[in-house]
Amino acid sequence: MNPVVNPVLGRYLLVFAALSGAVTVFLGAFAAHGLKAQLSPYLLGVFETGVQYQAWHSLAMIGCVILARILSLKAVLYAALFFAVGIVLFSGSLYALALTGIKWFGPITPMGGVCFIIGWVVLAVSAWRST
Repeated sequence: MNPVVNPVLGRYLLVFAALSGAVTVFLGAFAAHGLKAQLSPYLLGVFETGVQYQAWHSLAMIGCVILARILSLKAVLYAALFFAVGIVLFSGSLYALALTGIKWFGPITPMGGVCFIIGWVVLAVSAWRST
C-alpha cells in the first residue's frame, strides 16, 4: 500500500459508499412501493431527489477511493469525505423533510449541496495537479 494514501480512511470511505449504495436501493424501492400512496407528489419528488443524489455520490465516492489508490492522490479522499458529508446533509435532510413535513430540515439541504460542490472541486483540482 502506498504510504501517501491513508489506507484506513480509504477503507472506511469505501465501506460507507458501499453501504450508502445499499441504502439507496432500499430507499428507492421504499419510495416506489411504500411511500407512493402516503406522500404528496411533491414530497415524493423531494424524497426521490435525495435518493438520486445519494446514488450518484455513492458511486463518486467509490471512484475517488479507487483513484486515490491507483494514482496515490490523498486529496481525492478528501473529495470522497465531502461527498459523504453531502450525502448525510443533503439526502438526509430531504428524507427527513419528506417523511415528517417539518420545514426546518429544508435549510440543511443547501449545506449538503455545498459539500457536494466542494467535493467535485477538490476532485478537479486533484486531477489537475496529478502527474
